[in-house]
Amino acid sequence: MKVIIAPDSFKGSLTSSEVADAIEKGILAVDSNTKIIKIPMADGGEGTVKALVNFSKGKIVNVNVSNPLGNPIKAYYGLLKIGERRDSSVPQFYTAIIEMAKASGLTLVPVEKRNPLNTTTFGTGELIKNALDKGCKKIIIGIGGSATVDGGSGMAQALGARFYKIGKRPNSAVPQFYEIKDKMTGGLLADVEKIDVSELDERIKNCEIIVACDVDNPLLGEKGAARVYGPQKGATPEQVGILENNLKKFATIIKDTLGIDIINLSGSGAAGGLGGGLVAFLNARLESGIKLILDTVHFEEMIKDANLIITGEGRIDSQTAYGKVVAGVAKIAKKHDIPVIAIGGSIEENLTKLYNIGVTSIFSIINEPMELNKVIERSEELIEYLARRIFSLVINL
Repeated sequence: MKVIIAPDSFKGSLTSSEVADAIEKGILAVDSNTKIIKIPMADGGEGTVKALVNFSKGKIVNVNVSNPLGNPIKAYYGLLKIGERRDSSVPQFYTAIIEMAKASGLTLVPVEKRNPLNTTTFGTGELIKNALDKGCKKIIIGIGGSATVDGGSGMAQALGARFYKIGKRPNSAVPQFYEIKDKMTGGLLADVEKIDVSELDERIKNCEIIVACDVDNPLLGEKGAARVYGPQKGATPEQVGILENNLKKFATIIKDTLGIDIINLSGSGAAGGLGGGLVAFLNARLESGIKLILDTVHFEEMIKDANLIITGEGRIDSQTAYGKVVAGVAKIAKKHDIPVIAIGGSIEENLTKLYNIGVTSIFSIINEPMELNKVIERSEELIEYLARRIFSLVINL
């Protein structure tokens, strides 16, 4: 019997690799001859780098970059063994996987200092630059969890884009353009009058850049970057209005300079406008996070002769059907008539949508009344025990 184990992480408890290991242990306790393939998953958010690095036997690269406030911080990204040199059959580290939150995430900013007028995506640009330095020809970027609403200006600045403001020269009434030397932030967008991309890193032209983006928020408006995400990142109502105006001005200059309209681009508002900035400056492509990850690991090809797939995440609810790991796995499995069992910590009652898209059955790891902290503390053993119970039934059908 061949079983695919493809879970997401149980946030605050176990990584996707740890969840997969616990499920495997439970299955092998029932039947040690079962063929198991573990594919730790993620949807482009937290845990994506380590999940893909573990799967591809890649490596983690540690880099000194700028945090959202422009201060030095240690961050990391992954290099994957995906792709081959033309003159060799040996896999090379040609693909990088980046979580922008490792350099520009909200958790990196103390609560009392959270203000997207003052935060930058410069560090994300530094991660991209380092991947280019390593010779990567493909870069996958997860853009969840940002602390920023700078339209990706900081990211672009780190890669060579230049932003200018207007000022007066001494003893002259003629206005002059002056380069903004500070790291670009949501607040500094108000000063931008001119963009120069002539010194943008040339290597970008020969690199495929794909963005894991599971929201369709536009850049501006009621569902835009400033109004939806600004308050989550510490912006007051007044600051939200300033950010909205700054993004509108910035997008107008981008359209005039680069000929790219990010105002009307679906997903451009993701991560405080970083989605739009990556498209405008790096010619990136926005894709569904889970679809991107599944394609990267060639998931459909790996499951074709499987008898069962076990997936899961910490909380399974009505949102799980939209862009989450469980849903992505189930949709592909359904095409091949492979049963899918999903496991979770907490489970919502109405999950009809999940059953319709391919989930066969859903189980909770909780086997008796217990407090959340106990569930988190015991999650590994609870997952293993559930896997044993499930597989004891499956193997005897």
